[in-house]
Amino acid sequence: MSPPPEQLYETEYEVGQDNIQAMGMDIHNPVFWVSALLILAFVVGTLLVPDQAKEVFDGAKAWSINNFDWLFLAAGNIFVIFCLVLIFLPVGSIRLGGDDATPEFSLMSWFAMLFAAGMGIGLMFWSVAEPVGYYTNWFGTPLGVEPNTPEAEINAMGATMYHWGLHPWAIYAVVGLSLAFFCYNKGLPLTIRSAFYPLVQDKSWGWFGNVIDVIAVLATIFGLATSLGFGAQQAAGGLEYLFGIPSGINTQIAIIVGVTSVAVISVIRGLDGGVKVLSNINMGLALLLLLFVFLTASTMTILKGFLLTSLSYAEVLVPMSKWWGREDGSFMHDWTVFYWAWWIAWSPFVGMFIARVSRGRTVRQFITAVLLVPVAVTIVWMTVFGGTGVEQVKAGVGELAGGIGDYTLSMFQMLDNLPLASVTSFLAICLVLVFFITSSDSGSLVIDSITAGGKLDAPVPQRIFWAVMEGVIAAVLLFVGGASALSALQAASITVGLPFTLVLLAMCVTLYMGLRHEQKYVRGK
Repeated sequence: MSPPPEQLYETEYEVGQDNIQAMGMDIHNPVFWVSALLILAFVVGTLLVPDQAKEVFDGAKAWSINNFDWLFLAAGNIFVIFCLVLIFLPVGSIRLGGDDATPEFSLMSWFAMLFAAGMGIGLMFWSVAEPVGYYTNWFGTPLGVEPNTPEAEINAMGATMYHWGLHPWAIYAVVGLSLAFFCYNKGLPLTIRSAFYPLVQDKSWGWFGNVIDVIAVLATIFGLATSLGFGAQQAAGGLEYLFGIPSGINTQIAIIVGVTSVAVISVIRGLDGGVKVLSNINMGLALLLLLFVFLTASTMTILKGFLLTSLSYAEVLVPMSKWWGREDGSFMHDWTVFYWAWWIAWSPFVGMFIARVSRGRTVRQFITAVLLVPVAVTIVWMTVFGGTGVEQVKAGVGELAGGIGDYTLSMFQMLDNLPLASVTSFLAICLVLVFFITSSDSGSLVIDSITAGGKLDAPVPQRIFWAVMEGVIAAVLLFVGGASALSALQAASITVGLPFTLVLLAMCVTLYMGLRHEQKYVRGK
């Protein structure tokens, strides 16, 4: 029998009651052990048969994307609409942590952390490559238009914004807001399982909740290790392009070791002295690079491009949200559905980190900052970098005019045609590395919280363990299995996106239930 509505969130469960303290660790049983064993089994199996593992997980990824394209796209649309509606509903005035809660971080530091954890690293690699690749048909053309035409330019900028705009941030917002609300307003642990309490109540603390949290841990650490491994390859390629340093395995491993070492130091320093500082450095470097390109490229063209990008985004928003009657089915599966599966697979990590730093904000402030502000910033970023890349293609200037060879070098190839190319390209590499460090650091805090049963202050050795594990997994897979092992890991992460789509849809329901309960029975409105 269900409890009365006013008593819905009363539970005898205490944060950490299933935890085991040993060797300076405070770990949740069985989430920590099951996650660790599955990670070990996956890594060993992938190392033994990397090509076969890649084939199996690539097949699973393709099956998920090709058969459930409708679910990914429909769910993405639901998440956007749901978040926008919450802004205007009365529940938007609810403050995370209660009416007396105050924000832990300044507005600028808060936003810097949101952006750095969310997708800062991706914007470095894809802001030039995607618009240029779509415009020239190197990656396929969205909505089936003729490449290298004015229509292709409109669709290229619009499709790039579509992939990095409202939909991915809405995915993060649903998870982040759900976890923040149930943790800070209802006193539940900061883990994915807490979002299901309104539906299943105390079953959240049993096997059902354990399964949800284990999947979240696997998706997070595999996604981070994949990004770190591929990122090392990309950063090494940039160093070779700029300075002639061989981009072989030794350089890649050295980059992973360096990134992991700094991430460990940052983890030890904690949120305030670690992630916040790095995120502020990120935003400062990114703003510096943005202003340089804006001032040294065709400034008037870029200014006109802001309007072009915004209108292009609005123009393709509805056509690209459909999964039926598309002339670009291959493009939709290879890019849009792939992206949606990737964002959803990353949502436990990014959403939980956003929740961790958002106490004291109202629901309306939260959604505005997580959903609308990043879209505005991304329009500016994509216009400056992507628009400049497309203009170089149209003018037949530089290497981009010949098409996309190695997408990881697209940013450097664009900068190569502007003044002080060596300086700005080195700045771009530094920015990439700092973004990687921030992701590793924030990811370690997230995994640490889940495997500690939702505790916000788990022991430092535990955080160090997960930060090191991310680097070790990436380095070992890269060294022994190479690109095949990393691709298998990435495919496994994306496959997790399918079941987690259902998890996020359920979160929309439970979050609204929780907000209405807070409005009616706690605030009496």
